[in-house]
Amino acid sequence: MNNNRWIIITTINHPTEAILRIAELCPDWNILVVGDRKTPSQWHCDGARFLDIDQQASLPFSLAQHAPFNHYARKNLGYLLAIAEGAEVILETDDDNIPYDWYPGPIELDVSARGICKQGWENTYRHFSSQRIWPRGFPLEFVNESLRERSPLSPASLHACPIQQFLANENPDVDAVYRLTTEGEIVFEGDSVILGPGTWCPVNSQNTLWFPDAFDYLYLPATATFRMTDIWRSLVAQVCLQASGGHIAFHGANMFQRRNEHSLIRDFKDEISGYLHNVSIMEALTALSLREANPAERLSACYTAMVSGSYLRPEEETIVEAWNTDLAAARSTSSRKADSAFTR
Repeated sequence: MNNNRWIIITTINHPTEAILRIAELCPDWNILVVGDRKTPSQWHCDGARFLDIDQQASLPFSLAQHAPFNHYARKNLGYLLAIAEGAEVILETDDDNIPYDWYPGPIELDVSARGICKQGWENTYRHFSSQRIWPRGFPLEFVNESLRERSPLSPASLHACPIQQFLANENPDVDAVYRLTTEGEIVFEGDSVILGPGTWCPVNSQNTLWFPDAFDYLYLPATATFRMTDIWRSLVAQVCLQASGGHIAFHGANMFQRRNEHSLIRDFKDEISGYLHNVSIMEALTALSLREANPAERLSACYTAMVSGSYLRPEEETIVEAWNTDLAAARSTSSRKADSAFTR
């Protein structure tokens, strides 16, 4: 692996402590900060590249015309730019996740870890904490069951894991129901685990590593709410990745979160669609026949199913097709640049 590694962040704030620290710790990474209408126009941080909305509009991607403003899905343009520039790995986070000194740590596609031996929904936080806690997007109807005992684990083995979720201490990624009813900081401990076939757990965008085999599934749905877009993306990604025999790993914390100001009631409102539908969405996705399809076809099939189920608006299908077209163009651009560099 060369140094074509990318960290992608969105922000509407001036450079935060988290971004400053990431830039300090990762001088050999390409740090891309994707702005929105609320982001200060003169945003600057040494060691980071800022992509403002005018620059986003000038990108050679049709998705720039579809990406909604004031929405987390504008991050999709950052993914496409990184891939066009030849990204070999993408690490994403948010502007309120502060890295520890060892961040990001070893970056390897192959992970040696124990596998979770359970079919259906799994509360992976249980393998890293004895506290009453669950990840954002985990179905509320299964919370009590998930807290009674930990699921069994298989002996450690080596698997390629194109998606890897790192946790965050202190104020980790949980839903509004948790935050409205529970106080106190969390410190995660424990060894990495791998989701086995047919095991489902939400993956967020707060501290997540993506390798090229999963780049197709980076797409954040534009008609989902702010609090569900990365969660629903992860449900699609898991179904698509497992259709090709891929795995997802969960690791301990290499960051801690000092959360930006939020309205918990507004968060709750944005999460209602997930509380009501995450189980039925996964049922619809797992019913699809995806094994023989290519990644772009899998992605389209999944989002067509979500539109058909009225979980997403009809225009989502058009935006997904724009993503697929732009992603193919980005990969072609990357390949041409690599060929040019090789022949020089």
